[in-house]
Amino acid sequence: MSSKVRRKPRIAVFKFASCDGCQLSLLDAEDELLGIAGALDIAYFPEASRSMGTGPYEIGLVEGSITTHHDAERIQEVRRQCKTLITIGACATAGGIQALRNWKDVDEFIRIVYATPKFINTLKLSTPVAEHVPVDFELRGCPINKHQLIEVITATLAGRKPNAPTYSVCMECKRKGTVCIAVAQGVACLGPVTQAGCGALCPSFDRGCYACFGPMESPNTGSLSNQLRILGQNNAEITRAFRSFNAWAWQFRKASEESERT
Repeated sequence: MSSKVRRKPRIAVFKFASCDGCQLSLLDAEDELLGIAGALDIAYFPEASRSMGTGPYEIGLVEGSITTHHDAERIQEVRRQCKTLITIGACATAGGIQALRNWKDVDEFIRIVYATPKFINTLKLSTPVAEHVPVDFELRGCPINKHQLIEVITATLAGRKPNAPTYSVCMECKRKGTVCIAVAQGVACLGPVTQAGCGALCPSFDRGCYACFGPMESPNTGSLSNQLRILGQNNAEITRAFRSFNAWAWQFRKASEESERT
């Protein structure tokens, strides 16, 4: 009696407005990627394959923010094709660095940059995927941590909740034995409100955290803003600090706008 061959779960990787860095993090997984490839059918991944399998897919990984009318329509189709939708990176989860345009006049940018503005069809805002469709899990980072990505994929296949940190970068500093640069050196650092994931890379080299992994769970941005003022930062500098890779994350957006109004 012949046994029925079990079909591998199909995965797809989609790109919207982004730099491709998070997709490259998946390719950089190397040995771990081979293990994933053995357990999954990587059906759609334009960055790495010429074979483009059509949906439906068990898992969809989405990199990039929604910036055009075409993007807004396409993400709806992607959501319909994917049983589980996972957004990866700051662009997909918080609008990315391109969300800085959300505080400015996009039409003015188009007039300045493009010789024929009428050919440009874009949205006024650069927004995260979750503002357009339901998302099952958001993986932070600019770029993402490849080990966290492997964990999220593995957990999804196993039907369990991913083991991803929600605590701050300060915890990573303590675990590494890194002396707090804000306390010891008076360096402005966003570590207290930033989600862990980078291994406290910048503080390890005496640089303040830039919040690449976005806001931690329940960040006290108001308290940190006051601390940054004590360290000599003015309101304009505090506003700029919160407006970087994850500027449109609502906790950072609120903090930057409060500093701008002060």
